[in-house]
Amino acid sequence: MPQRDASPQIQTGTRVATRFFPLSAALRPYISTIYLTEVALSDGNRVEDYLHPEWANLRFVDGDPPLAAIGSGPVVQMPRFIATGPTSQSTHFAVGNMRTWGIGILPIGWAKFIPLSAEELADRSIDGSTHPAFAPFTPLLETLRQANDVDAAAALIDGHFCTLLANAPPDDPAILAAHRALVDDDLSSVADLSAKLSLSERTIERLSRRAFGFSPKLLLRRQRFLRSLARFMLDPSMAWIDTMDHHYYDQAQFTRDFQRFMGMSPRDYAARPKPILGAAAVARAAAAGAAVQGLHKPAE
Repeated sequence: MPQRDASPQIQTGTRVATRFFPLSAALRPYISTIYLTEVALSDGNRVEDYLHPEWANLRFVDGDPPLAAIGSGPVVQMPRFIATGPTSQSTHFAVGNMRTWGIGILPIGWAKFIPLSAEELADRSIDGSTHPAFAPFTPLLETLRQANDVDAAAALIDGHFCTLLANAPPDDPAILAAHRALVDDDLSSVADLSAKLSLSERTIERLSRRAFGFSPKLLLRRQRFLRSLARFMLDPSMAWIDTMDHHYYDQAQFTRDFQRFMGMSPRDYAARPKPILGAAAVARAAAAGAAVQGLHKPAE
């Protein structure tokens, strides 16, 4: 399989590389990307970064276990198999020498592969190897740890998920329709979403929490923020006023959202180094069409 590589040189003796791999057509409605992040450090220190809010992810770690905290939660050592639900807060993480395989799970993919309400794991990470809902994926942990050929390993992940499709439940078309509506730049309110889907606002509330993890109002606010953040990630030279989504009333509203979703001001975020997410956003946009997973458009 071909791959895209984002490999910035952070400092002497440090290398961070993120690669994205293509998906089988059968998986494109359910998975955003399969990706590999490798960090090599010569001094024994850790590299820190902030992950923006996103949909769910499964990550398989080989090497130094990462340290991470979602939002204002405590910093904890992550397991080898990290299962993370959809998030509405940034994740502050620190990594040493390690290799991590990741699988981005879209909302309809969550419903397809994971027998849990998305709200149950919203803004949470757990050890996937100990939770029965993630048992179908645990064989990947050892298999990927032993894999030396990254293209073959990516193909193995792809094949594993394709096999799981055979016994997966049928798709809920309302989830796919709601996801498509959420990535529509013109959608601005829950009332608009209700009209677009021809569903009551109460029905949309239940669907949103079950499949997407959060209320529809918070999701719309998150999408507005992510559209703004993605512009900055692709061009950090831009002033924040120029990255702001057209649904923002003013810069003060944007700043409040930034504090809500990233836990810091836009100025503080701009000043921080982004050794992993900075280059990965550019590579992700080239490989998958969106700089951040939350803006990924589901396949037809």
